[in-house]
Amino acid sequence: MLKQLNITEPYINIILKKSKKYLEENFSENQINELLSKIKFLEKEKNINEIIKKWSDIYIEFIKGIHQKEYTYINENLDNFLNINNDIKIIWGNCLNIMKAMKSESIHCMVTSPPYYNAREYSRWDNLDEYLLDMREIIKEAYRVLDNNRVFVFNIGDIFDNDNLFTKSVWGKRRIPLGAYFIKIFEEEGFTFVDDFIWDKGEVQSERHKNGNKPYPFYQYPMNCYEHILIFHKHRLDMYRYPCPICGTLNVNGNSYTEKGLKSWECKNEDCFERSVSNRGKRFSLKTIITQRRQEKEFMIDNDFIKKWRRDIIKINPVIKINSKGENKLGHSAPFPIDIPEMAIKFFSYKNEKVLDPFGGSMTSVIASAKNNRIGIGIEINKNMFASSIRKNIQNNLQNKNIEEFDYE
Repeated sequence: MLKQLNITEPYINIILKKSKKYLEENFSENQINELLSKIKFLEKEKNINEIIKKWSDIYIEFIKGIHQKEYTYINENLDNFLNINNDIKIIWGNCLNIMKAMKSESIHCMVTSPPYYNAREYSRWDNLDEYLLDMREIIKEAYRVLDNNRVFVFNIGDIFDNDNLFTKSVWGKRRIPLGAYFIKIFEEEGFTFVDDFIWDKGEVQSERHKNGNKPYPFYQYPMNCYEHILIFHKHRLDMYRYPCPICGTLNVNGNSYTEKGLKSWECKNEDCFERSVSNRGKRFSLKTIITQRRQEKEFMIDNDFIKKWRRDIIKINPVIKINSKGENKLGHSAPFPIDIPEMAIKFFSYKNEKVLDPFGGSMTSVIASAKNNRIGIGIEINKNMFASSIRKNIQNNLQNKNIEEFDYE
């Protein structure tokens, strides 16, 4: 049921009158004046839908700004670099230290494949516990840096190695379920586990585990031919009220929780443009304000791409990095397929948003971001080892694109 309003004054003033009590109860005079200065231009806007949308956007950023001010360890030079208008950004240094220097909730999507425990000569740990502790610190910081109600896509494979917790002997080698360990760490650090795509890497090429062709019980073990693509949501509990997407007022009450940490609201404005037959107001959350508003043609995902990822077991061939001459054409020992960041970017971000890969590697995520009109940010610790090959890989895939680089350490 639509309700009609006889509007004889700027609609933004009506929103403010309806929201006055809540604003005065929850914000200082200086904060209110700051907010009012940001929306003053809306007094001249005639389109009510545009007023509600722009007011909502400004208010959401205003609340985010309050939260961001709670964290004060920002590196201003790094922050300025991240806000340069450029599609490709590479940051050289340790990802933990770099993320500690970033603003809270300043990244819209994260996608990465971390270094696997002792799988490469350039990334070694004394034992599995030390590795997982380091990863936990990075995930904790990633939670702070990722915007609220957004997604981290995390590719990890189980490995066969010695955890070095009980013995360093060859007999200590075993199947180490990194996927299971990481799910636990992510959830303990605040994320919500949502999905696990199984990346089927194809037919087994290795001769390992044949055990001398002994066709007897207790000698048979499968080869690992898959990896996990884990999907995690961040829903930091936020008790601030948000504007009704129909009328724009803050005259709303808490309704329920649609996911862990995700609070929803119900409009209590009797003059709202839309109320149910039973006179109930619009029910919404900060997440639905963000997502439902963007259900337009420019944000549509190609139907064939959606079908490709319809099943949670997806076959993707591993990256072929060694050419016929025995040369590593990517210059990196552990690249992952562009399909993975492409899915993360298309499914969980919008155009012109920031996508971060904390373990940039060959910068596949950065390349996928730029190809899909996002701002790709990659962090890589091994500049001396990979800088030349990374630049070449980006230039080969993204002609006429400028690469902005920042040395943090």
